[in-house]
Amino acid sequence: MKKFNQILCVAVLTLFSTVMYAQTTIKGKVLDSEMNSPLPGANVLVKGTSTGVTTDFEGTFSITTDANSGEIVISYVGFNSVTIPFSGNTDVGNITLSPDNSLDEVVVIGGGLIDLASDRETPVAVSTIKASEIQQKIGAGDVTTTLVNTPSVYVSGQESGFGDSNIRVRGFDQDNTAFLLNGQPINGMEDGKMYWSNWSGVSDIANAVQIQRGLGSSKLAISSVGGTVNFVTKSTDKREGGFAAVTTGYNNYLKTAAGYSTGLNEKGFGATVMLSHWQGDGYNLGTKGEGQTYFLSFGQKINDSHFLNFLITGAPQSHDQNYRKSISDYLEYGKKYNYNYGYRNGEYLSLRTNFYHKPVANLNWDWTISDKSSLSTVVYASWGRGGGTGSYGNGNTYIDGGVTENGLINWDAVVDYNNSVEGGIGNGNTYTGSAIRASMNNHAWYGLVTNYETELTDNLTLNVGGDLRTYKGTHFRQLVDLLGLNGFDEGQTSAQYPDGYIVSNTYSINPWSTVFNFADEDDRIDYDYDERINYGGIFGQLEYASEKVSAFFQGAVSNQSHVRWDRFNYDEANEESETINNTGYNVKAGGSYAVTENSKFYVNAGYYSRQPYHDNIYLNYTNEVNPLTENEKILGLEAGYTISTSNFSASLDLYRTSWKDRVESSSFTDSDTNELFYRTNEGVEQLHSGAELTLAYRPFDALRINGFASVGNWKYKGDAQTTIRNEALETLSVETEDVDGGEVGGAAQTTIGLGVNYEIVERFSIDADYRYNDNLYADVGAVKENLELPSFGVMDLGLSYKMLVGQDKMNSISFRFNVNNLLNEEYISQSSTAYQAEAGDATYMGLNQDNQVYFGNLRTWNFGIRYKF
Repeated sequence: MKKFNQILCVAVLTLFSTVMYAQTTIKGKVLDSEMNSPLPGANVLVKGTSTGVTTDFEGTFSITTDANSGEIVISYVGFNSVTIPFSGNTDVGNITLSPDNSLDEVVVIGGGLIDLASDRETPVAVSTIKASEIQQKIGAGDVTTTLVNTPSVYVSGQESGFGDSNIRVRGFDQDNTAFLLNGQPINGMEDGKMYWSNWSGVSDIANAVQIQRGLGSSKLAISSVGGTVNFVTKSTDKREGGFAAVTTGYNNYLKTAAGYSTGLNEKGFGATVMLSHWQGDGYNLGTKGEGQTYFLSFGQKINDSHFLNFLITGAPQSHDQNYRKSISDYLEYGKKYNYNYGYRNGEYLSLRTNFYHKPVANLNWDWTISDKSSLSTVVYASWGRGGGTGSYGNGNTYIDGGVTENGLINWDAVVDYNNSVEGGIGNGNTYTGSAIRASMNNHAWYGLVTNYETELTDNLTLNVGGDLRTYKGTHFRQLVDLLGLNGFDEGQTSAQYPDGYIVSNTYSINPWSTVFNFADEDDRIDYDYDERINYGGIFGQLEYASEKVSAFFQGAVSNQSHVRWDRFNYDEANEESETINNTGYNVKAGGSYAVTENSKFYVNAGYYSRQPYHDNIYLNYTNEVNPLTENEKILGLEAGYTISTSNFSASLDLYRTSWKDRVESSSFTDSDTNELFYRTNEGVEQLHSGAELTLAYRPFDALRINGFASVGNWKYKGDAQTTIRNEALETLSVETEDVDGGEVGGAAQTTIGLGVNYEIVERFSIDADYRYNDNLYADVGAVKENLELPSFGVMDLGLSYKMLVGQDKMNSISFRFNVNNLLNEEYISQSSTAYQAEAGDATYMGLNQDNQVYFGNLRTWNFGIRYKF
């Protein structure tokens, strides 16, 4: 009996220990819901633990845990996550993941750098556009047109050429909105501006675009007065596949594109390549364009802790432009009129062509240091080459007989005029003769951004990092077409060539050749100068998050140095300017409270002391330093409420942004004395406040409804002071103008939009987006009385169909048809001057002080086919 009891005791202990140390196995297979194909590389994690695996090349997984029950979370780049319960050993079978419309799972590389709103618990005013939507709705526009159905965002045309658009957020121009590409800043370092034709390839390579209005979640030492736009590009895809696409559209628009990815192999290496070509005649006459996009990405998963990705992309392009004109010209020749082109010997020739090639390369390193810490770093470079053409001399559109009866340039008459110039040599000092020149804006930009993130406790997370940049810009003019001349004598135009010199070489405006082929210093005309800007910043963020409460604090400080070399206005001994250093900083803080599991209140505040841009530091592109330039001061306050259920979400955002101590400089020459004078506007203040509402409702699976509304109150405050100085910087006059209460122009202060997407049958859908714009004022700067322009509405319509093909229905062919249409077009008159508001994908931008308008698209269409395998 005693022996039996001993055996029984051993058996019970053995059974108990077996139960105590038994492990549970969960297995299954992960599929793409659209293609019904395996998803290799999907993440499978036991919720609440660090235990996780990835699916194999067949999409299958098997994960072992000590827990007898619980949940697993399955996620994959660009798809919605799924949570599955388990109890004991479980085979969950086939799990399908559907495409995700947020950015929570989009980022593959540089995740710590891209500053997505989802990285912070405290909400911000944010909108996200996914790759599939960009591909559907981009048409012939640039990537900014995907943001038109966003509150407080106004996208407009400039010169009515391909890529000549402008985006304003909460009434602030794009030099006051921060733009990032995979975590690297891309605003121009000299003036903060964006030239979207240089980034025409972003729509081809974008994984998603996220716009954070106002303060945003960016940790960089940048000043997002209006907001922050993150362009998240494709990287090295984890699975093998590719696509081919063709789009045709209004006025002979044609675009072809193809891409292929090897997927990550067993050694962790993969490559992705994409190429595209586009061409078209443009909406307005004389706005032809063409370009290409290339994208190469190589990824290497060294081990579970280290991932490297190198990519290079570029979008060489050229497009003819239609610069703004007075309304009387349009009334005489029609709304598509453009006087910047004509015919020479019967062949088309434009006076105004923008051409540019800007290769961008970056190397990303993601290091998972531990379960709690990670480091993301990107080293990047860009080399911009190109510019814009225009007239040089006095014979293009300014001589008798130089303009034909239909309002076009008579190039044959220009050549005849040049044949009468003595010796066939034009003169740059007297502007005798006529040629086409190019204003070149070359640059080389190198930088590094790094971010370290660590969980200090279960509720407290710390981010710290740095942002280093060095930029050199070179600006000059070169000859493109002598129009029958033998050369141009620069006479006394350059201080370093007092005896003058003759330039006879011309240079191509092909954006591929201009990368290496441009004029040397002794072959340049009109002006020639360099600018060097060095930038260094550090930033940090501390965030606390619990079930109900979250709070954060961010801070950044940066220093900029500026210097320029001018080889035309100064002799060699004095060509280098004084070096200017200035320091700026920003601080942000905020918090949120979860009222329920699905609703949350938040408040954010931020203060910026922003250094002035390079072009405002030096007076009128000379080495003379503006003595009144100081840091601009921005104070932003925000509050909001968000709510979401399984089929409904809404957010209400309130904001108030004050922008003070702006300094803007210009110059003019007295026509009688030929003396140079400087004009400086100081003390301009803007106060922007408003409310934004976004709604999304899905009453049943086939129907999605989206809506937005924004009401702004954007005004100038106080007085604007104008100071006139002579060339010796002696103050000649100071005038103060009352601009208090003047309306800020250039963007509609009231916008309302409604969008509907209905799936008629499986994979066949129709969608419509309507937006209404009101309280739009002329873009004439700080004035007391501004002209209100007509309100207008725009309707975008689309049809989509996806057909599954192939033996296993794993491939697809997608068809897409888009139409956008201005619903009203109106002229108004005031003070005997006519003005027009117009819209489309590129809408009315504003009116300048010369009674000239920007003319953009009114009605366009496009049709595309995309094959995915």
